[in-house]
Amino acid sequence: MILLGLTGSIGMGKSTTAKLFAEAGAPVYDADAAVHRLYEGEAVPAIEAAFPGTTADGKVDRALLSARVLHDPAAMKQLEQIVHPMLGASRQKFLHDAEQSGAPVAVVDVPLLFETGGEKRVDAVVVVTTTSEIQRQRVLARDNMTREMFDTILARQLPDAEKRKRADFVVDTSHGLDPVRARIRDILAEAVNMPQRRS
Repeated sequence: MILLGLTGSIGMGKSTTAKLFAEAGAPVYDADAAVHRLYEGEAVPAIEAAFPGTTADGKVDRALLSARVLHDPAAMKQLEQIVHPMLGASRQKFLHDAEQSGAPVAVVDVPLLFETGGEKRVDAVVVVTTTSEIQRQRVLARDNMTREMFDTILARQLPDAEKRKRADFVVDTSHGLDPVRARIRDILAEAVNMPQRRS
């Protein structure tokens, strides 16, 4: 089975692209959704212990946690040390299930793929992109998003141009869904014949 790593900066259309990969028949692992599940279950006690007052009713309050760690690299690192091992376990289960299902290609959707060295754990990288104007419009249209938050998030992400340079495949979401669907069909057809290279 060939494993594609799907990534892209905030507002590029990565979540939509992930849905279209699933629609095309590829099993998709959504790291953000996995984090959501951890924040409503397994990770709650450890996060409350490390960051008291950031959970309520047995769930992590994402806004409170974000406010606590966003501008504090040491706190961010501490949070990652709690969450990443749990994420690794859920990802392994996904890979096992995808292999068992006989899928020729599976996709892991990881926002910070390059930033966390995740490209070594996949066979090829798909980068989702659009123009910086469209990106800014999409992100600032989100609820509770400010320019300052957008700039802070962007600062943590590898620049789009650098991601595109390191990608095996690029998906441009600037022109609607049909070109994206066509590109995904091409990528899946090509990926089947690729060598495995993940370590």
